[in-house]
Amino acid sequence: MNKFIIADNQELTRFALESLIRQKGHGEIFSAHDKAGLVQLLKEHEDAVVVLDYTLFDFADENQLLIIAERFSLAQWILISEDLTPQFLRSIVYLSNQFSIVFKDGTLKDVRDALEAVSHHNRHISQRVLESILNQQQQEQEEQPSILTETETEIVRAIAQGKTTKEIANERFSSIHTITTHRKNIFRKLGVNTAHEVIKYALRAGLVDSSEFYI
Repeated sequence: MNKFIIADNQELTRFALESLIRQKGHGEIFSAHDKAGLVQLLKEHEDAVVVLDYTLFDFADENQLLIIAERFSLAQWILISEDLTPQFLRSIVYLSNQFSIVFKDGTLKDVRDALEAVSHHNRHISQRVLESILNQQQQEQEEQPSILTETETEIVRAIAQGKTTKEIANERFSSIHTITTHRKNIFRKLGVNTAHEVIKYALRAGLVDSSEFYI
């Protein structure tokens, strides 16, 4: 039988969560009212399921939360909050598989599904959470062209069109060394390692038409 630690300082929410857990006979319930109390309960019940409203607790940042989760590696977590940023959600989802996540203002079914999932040692990420992460990633990709200078953007276009470093240098009346330096800066800024990855970036960013590029 699972043990649940409810870490939520809203009395009505805590009552509702306790009722849902008892309805399904999921397990024994404990309450934590601050980070220190939560850690103490985890010391006593290392394999508990923690149902946490992160925004109402005294965590400095998500790294502190992740450190505690790593320390108590047998525990499972359900994050249930009204307002979690896409950056926070992405960090939690990508850096740890201990966390399920639902929004507090989401559907009752989402919360029930999360409780059911963790009862069987599975993970539940609500559709809305996934959409929030994907939307943020798409927005970042759309904003990426601004990190390149005008010259670098033109060189990216030339690379996507299949031009060599020597050809780009001749067209721009620059030295091969100068173009090579630009290429290194472009690769570093975009976080890529090959010209092929630069071409894919150019297509995603709309810097070239698909009929222009060369692979």
